[in-house]
Amino acid sequence: MTSRSGSADLPLHGGRVPRWLSERMAKLGALICEAVVIEYGRDELLQRLAHPFWFQSFGAVMGMDWHSSGITTSVIGALKRGLGPLEKELGLHVCGGRGKYSRNTPTELIAIGDRVGFDGAALATASRLVAKVDSAAVQDGF
Repeated sequence: MTSRSGSADLPLHGGRVPRWLSERMAKLGALICEAVVIEYGRDELLQRLAHPFWFQSFGAVMGMDWHSSGITTSVIGALKRGLGPLEKELGLHVCGGRGKYSRNTPTELIAIGDRVGFDGAALATASRLVAKVDSAAVQDGF
C-alpha cells in the first residue's frame, strides 16, 4: 500500500449499532478478511487492519456509516463474532470489542496464548499499556 501523510477529523458519536447491521458487518467482515488472508496472507491482513485509513474504509465497506472513532470498537466486535468460527483455519484471533468487552482483552489474550502457545501475559501487559496511552491521548485532545 502506498503511504500518505495527513489527518482526519473523526468526531465521537453516541448510540449503538443496530443488531441487523452488526450481524451483516460480522458476515461481510469475515468474508473480506478470509479473502485477504487466502490471497495475500495473514501478515498482509494485519498490516491493512493497522493502517488507519484502510481500517476506516474497511468499516465503511462493512456498512458502518458513522464517520467517527466509534467505528474501531464496532468493527473489532464484528470481526470477533465473524472470525471466531474461522480462528483455527485462518490462524487469527480477535480480542476486545465495544464497552465491557474491551475490558476482557487481557484475559482473552492470556487464554489464547495458553491455547495456541505464545506469551499471552506479555501481550496482555502491552495491551494495558496501549490502552492507557490511548486514553491519555484522548483526554489530551488527540
